[in-house]
Amino acid sequence: MTMAGIDQLVEPSLTWSTHRLSVIIPAYNEEDGIAEIVDRVLSIQPQLEAVGVEGPEVIVVDDGSKDRTVEIVRGYSNVRLIIHAQNRGYGGALKTGFSNATGNLLSFLDADSTYPPESFPELCQEIIKGADLVIGSRMAGAKSEMPPTRRLGNFIFANLVSLVGNQHVTDSASGMRVFRKETLERMYPLPDGLNFTPVMSTRAIHEGLKMVEVPIPYSERSGRSKLSVVKDGMRFFNSIIWTALSYNPVRVLGLIGLAGIGFAAVVALMLIVLRANGINQLGPWGIFAVFSAAVLGVAGVSLFSLGAMFNYLVSLFQKKVEQRGLFGKPIFNPPLDRQFWWIGGLAVIAGFVVGVGTLVLGFNGWTLNQLWLWMLVSAMSTIIGIQLIVSWIVMRVLEEVSIREVKQASDMLGNAKRSD
Repeated sequence: MTMAGIDQLVEPSLTWSTHRLSVIIPAYNEEDGIAEIVDRVLSIQPQLEAVGVEGPEVIVVDDGSKDRTVEIVRGYSNVRLIIHAQNRGYGGALKTGFSNATGNLLSFLDADSTYPPESFPELCQEIIKGADLVIGSRMAGAKSEMPPTRRLGNFIFANLVSLVGNQHVTDSASGMRVFRKETLERMYPLPDGLNFTPVMSTRAIHEGLKMVEVPIPYSERSGRSKLSVVKDGMRFFNSIIWTALSYNPVRVLGLIGLAGIGFAAVVALMLIVLRANGINQLGPWGIFAVFSAAVLGVAGVSLFSLGAMFNYLVSLFQKKVEQRGLFGKPIFNPPLDRQFWWIGGLAVIAGFVVGVGTLVLGFNGWTLNQLWLWMLVSAMSTIIGIQLIVSWIVMRVLEEVSIREVKQASDMLGNAKRSD
């Protein structure tokens, strides 16, 4: 068999069954641990059969190793070996393995013996029960030898995925998973680098796949880690955010916007309390807080409305994506974005009234020190109102385009049926 970028493929004969597990092991310079992990994966055959799963079909994808990894794997007659001529990255090696696997259940784990292949039967059981993707969670396991720095990073990324996906996840970057082969298309595209796993988790949540986590022990790796805490950490963060934005922008932008609006509301409440207690002067920190509240309040509304507009764009270009919204389920009926026109109108009117009031008071002898706060309130209210009205107009146009496109497709289908 000849494949672009692949030097050699050693492929024993395989048979298909209702449930057959293919285990992909990406390997890059893993001569110290590859034999141990392959032996351990092969040894789970009786446990797999006990839960009604054939296999495992073991596929080692060597990602351009320069040590004895390939030589060691060639010594196994019951292991498929795929060799990349050049290093394509962790995710690239996994995708090569997926495309060559014959099992209807796909899985993978690292070649450094950190993950326990003995847990695969338990993960497969969850798939048989109805899960689409099962993750071996290192963060929920009873025993973990993960370094503190990586544990902190995984905790942060798991909570970030939970936040943007509105679904609790304990280990978003686990490198031990089992999933149904037919779900792979829904999770693609996936990156070639080490950020493969957090992107898979984020996509699975937004695609509505049933994702289950099973606690597993985690051991100290054999050899030197290829993960850079800072470089790969930033890549993980960016990948999670951008993936979430491509599915449900209002969840990310809306939460940031609500934080800004919340800060502005707290500052406004503090001003009211101070005024009620007879305090009319603000110190440097008070003035800075008011300035920050004005900026963050306007920016918060802008981000919130922008996220809502982006959701309409996503639904226009990705019609199969389920819109989860800001809170994961509808809170307002009709949706809040449909109320932007009158909320924005009231804000503009309020800003105009306050502005006229400051003008009248100015003609009656009030000084700038007395009027500046009211002038700021007038400007903020007017800007926010205009922003909401413009957002409402844009969203109605996008909605009309979407309806027109659906109707056009329906009419074309109807004409085609009548012509038949």
